[in-house]
Amino acid sequence: MRKSITTRYFYSTAILLLCSVAVMGMIQLYLATGYFRKENGEDLMQTIDNALLVISETAENPDVAQRAIDAAERAAQDTGLDISDIQRGIILTARAAGKTILVTDAYGTVVLSIPSAYQGMAVSEKICNAVFSYGAYEDMGTLNGIFDSRHYIAGKPLLGADGRLRGFIFAGADAGSLTEYLANIFSTFILSAGLMLMVSSVLSILLTNRMTTPLRRISEAAQKFGGGDFTARVPVEGDDEVAHLAETFNEMANSLEKIDQSRSSFMGNLAHEMRTPMTTIKGFVDGMLDGTIPPESYEHYLSIVSQEVGRLTRLIKNMLDITKLEAGEYQVNATTYDIWENITGVVFSVEQQLEAKQIRISGFAPNKTLVLADQDLIHQVLYNLVDNAVKFCDEGGEVRFSVTQGKGFVTVGVRNTGAGIAPDALPYVFDRFYKADKSRGLNAAGSGLGLHICKVLVNLSGGKIWVDSKEGQYCEFLFTLPAPPTSPIKGGKLKEDP
Repeated sequence: MRKSITTRYFYSTAILLLCSVAVMGMIQLYLATGYFRKENGEDLMQTIDNALLVISETAENPDVAQRAIDAAERAAQDTGLDISDIQRGIILTARAAGKTILVTDAYGTVVLSIPSAYQGMAVSEKICNAVFSYGAYEDMGTLNGIFDSRHYIAGKPLLGADGRLRGFIFAGADAGSLTEYLANIFSTFILSAGLMLMVSSVLSILLTNRMTTPLRRISEAAQKFGGGDFTARVPVEGDDEVAHLAETFNEMANSLEKIDQSRSSFMGNLAHEMRTPMTTIKGFVDGMLDGTIPPESYEHYLSIVSQEVGRLTRLIKNMLDITKLEAGEYQVNATTYDIWENITGVVFSVEQQLEAKQIRISGFAPNKTLVLADQDLIHQVLYNLVDNAVKFCDEGGEVRFSVTQGKGFVTVGVRNTGAGIAPDALPYVFDRFYKADKSRGLNAAGSGLGLHICKVLVNLSGGKIWVDSKEGQYCEFLFTLPAPPTSPIKGGKLKEDP
C-alpha cells in the first residue's frame, strides 16, 4: 500500500525520537552510575577516615592504634589498649554511616569487623598490595569473596608513627542500593520520555499536516489539469520552498491555460481558414457540374478556384514553415551581407502590385549597411512585411523604407500609409491567425500567419520586431538584426567584414 508523505514523515520523526531517547537514556544511566559510584566512594573514604580517627583518639598515642590491631591476634595486655573501646567507636561509626568496616593486619587477615561475621577472613594479597601502593583503594566487587554480594569497597593502609605498614582498613556498602537508585532514575526517565514522545508525536502530526497541505492541493490541482480543467490554482501561503513550488505551479498553470486557449483558437482559426476557400471551390465546381454556371463563365470561376487553391497552398506552406522553425529543425546560416540587397530584391518582386495601386516608394536610397544574419530568412521577413504594407496601403499611398545603423545592431523599418491598426489590436498582430478584420470573408486579405512567421524568423536571427501605428494615418513595422563585428586596420580606421 502506498504511504503518504505524512505517514513517512511521522515514521521518520518517531524513529529519530526513539533513537534520541535511547541514546539520552544510556547517557543518563552512565552519568548516574558514575555519580552514584563517586558519591559512594567519597562516603566510604569518609567512613574510613572517621574510623581511623576513632582508633587514633582511643589510643594513648598514635602507635597504640596499630598495637590494638595486633592485640586482636596476641593479647590486649601486651599493649594496654582497651579493644572494647575501639570496637565501640567503630561500631558507632559503621552504624552512623550504614557501612561495613573491616580492619586487617599487615597480611590482610580481618582482625576486627563490623558486623563481626567477617572476622578471621583474609583479603587477597593483590588487593592489599594495591592499597599499599596507591595509598587508597576503590572498587566494586566482593573483596575476594568476603562479601556475599557486590559491594562498593574503599580501603586505606594503616601506618605506624615510623611509617611502617601495620594493617589495612576497608569500608563497604551494598551495591543493591545502586539498583534501587537506578530504578528510580529509570522510572522517572521513562515517564518524562513518554510525555515527551506523546507531545512530539502530536506536534509532528500537526506540523506534517501543515507542511503537506500545499502538496495535497498541488496534487489535486494537477489531477484537475489531467481532467482538462486548466482553471485550477493553488493558494500560496508563506515564503518557504513549498510556497515557491505553489507559485511555480500557478505560473505553469497560467502558461498551460494560455497554451490550451491558443490551441483551441488555433484549431478554430485553422478550420475556418481552410473551410472558406474549400467552400468556395466546392461551390464553383458544383455549379459547373450541375449547369448552374454556364460554360462561357467557366474561365472566370476557374480563375477564382485557382486563387483559392493558391491560398490553401500558401496556408499549408506557412504552417509547415512555422512547425519547422518552432521545432528547431531549421539551421540558421548567418553571413555578413548588405541588407539593401534584400530590400531591393523584395521591391522588384512586388513592382506590379505597386504600379497597380499607384503606390509611391520613399526612403529607397541604398547605402551599404552590413548585417550578420541568414539572407534567405530575412528575405522572407521583408517580403511578408512589404506584401502586407502593399495590401493595406491606400490607393496612391506611400511605402517608406528606413535602415538605421546602431551600436551592434541595424534597425530596418517598413511603413505604409493607410488605415493603420487600432490601438487595442496592436498587442496581437504577431499572434497566429490574428486579423484585425474579424469577418474573415472571401475578400479578407491574408491568412493571419505572415506576421507570426516574421516574429519567429527575426527571433531566430537574434533580433526583435515590433509595430508602431497611428489609426487612420500609417502603420510601421520595425525589426533589428545583429551588426557584424568590426576589426581595426592600419591608420586607426575600421574595416568592415567582407
